Amino acid sequence: MNLDLHTHRILKQCDTLAGFSEEAGRLTRTFLSPPMRGVHACLSEWMAEAGLDVRIDAVGNLIGRKPGRRPNPKVFVTGSHVDTVPNAGKYDGILGVLLGLAALRELSDRTFAHAVDLIAFSEEEGIRFSTSYLSSRAVCGTFDFNWLERKDAAGIALAQALRDYGLDPAAIPAAAYPPGMVAGYLEIHIEQGPILESLGLPLGIVDAIIGQSRLAIQFTGQAGHAGTQPMELRRDALAAAAEFVVRVERTARETPGLRATVGSLIVEPGAVNVVPGKVRLTLDVRHAQDAIRHKTVADLVEVATVLGRDRQLGIDLSPSMDQAAVPSDPELTNRLANAVRAAGQAEKRMVSGAGHDAATMASICPMTMLFLRSPGGISHHPREAVLAEDVKVALDVMIRFLEAELDRER
Repeated sequence: MNLDLHTHRILKQCDTLAGFSEEAGRLTRTFLSPPMRGVHACLSEWMAEAGLDVRIDAVGNLIGRKPGRRPNPKVFVTGSHVDTVPNAGKYDGILGVLLGLAALRELSDRTFAHAVDLIAFSEEEGIRFSTSYLSSRAVCGTFDFNWLERKDAAGIALAQALRDYGLDPAAIPAAAYPPGMVAGYLEIHIEQGPILESLGLPLGIVDAIIGQSRLAIQFTGQAGHAGTQPMELRRDALAAAAEFVVRVERTARETPGLRATVGSLIVEPGAVNVVPGKVRLTLDVRHAQDAIRHKTVADLVEVATVLGRDRQLGIDLSPSMDQAAVPSDPELTNRLANAVRAAGQAEKRMVSGAGHDAATMASICPMTMLFLRSPGGISHHPREAVLAEDVKVALDVMIRFLEAELDRER
């Protein structure tokens, strides 16, 4: 086993795939955008070289299968996503796919009782159509067909985007695994935070993925001339939004384990000499305990409502996500911990503050996750990085884990 060679190849492949972007000089690759074709072409070639049977499903998931010895075997699944946020780093999601590819390349001469599918999920970030996990929901049979009417910023409906990519929306039900077919799911992902680096550890075992709530909020007041409109008569939508942002931050600071973020503000008309008449903003709330998350959202909705009433503003609230916290499967996670210890690494258990396709996959099978250290704790940013030695250790763990899991009696 030449882990150094595999690690060098993985990092070069990350560089190659980072070149497929919608923007020059920045990595931006949204769901079924033209650069995704380049990613699919490279991954298809690499999967075939590793001896995998390659196919693409109706939502653009690229899947490579290593067949098992048994007829109609259960399938173990591993993978991650290949879409990005705007101006992204080059390891979020894609590293997990390439680690799975390298592990299956190393195991290409071995036969196992059970099949394994490596999935490059086409959509996880929720950027293009403001809905996350489109592709993993299709795999799990929970795709909402009302989403096909959603439109992107260019006015293209999801159904049309699928057809433009050469896919058939009517075939989406066939993308789902039959009930009981998936034996388990492993996702390897960069941590996207500073905890492992602060502890001097390369890897962490994920015990749970925190729950998430997302809302769009709009304050509507009255635009007016900045020089002639008296302060006491103003209905300034931005002033209300600013006060709300500060309340969100204060709430998160005062609640242990809570993450709450206003990540986007759109101000209209957006001129230096005009009192803002309309502001649209986003709210993202996360916590490992759903009860705390739900109470926080309710409290912040009340804050926004009171601010709107006191300032004589209209207010509109539109929930866009309510993702429950998802625990990892204890038995599968313990077996992952066995592989971590066998590779000579410390067993660090932790909670994921970010959402992952693993949260969706947990609805149909046992799920577990492994984190890699993120130098500087930076992600969703061009300075996102990994250490080669951490990639090497993660690959060692993955190979050990798959060797045991694919011959496990079920």
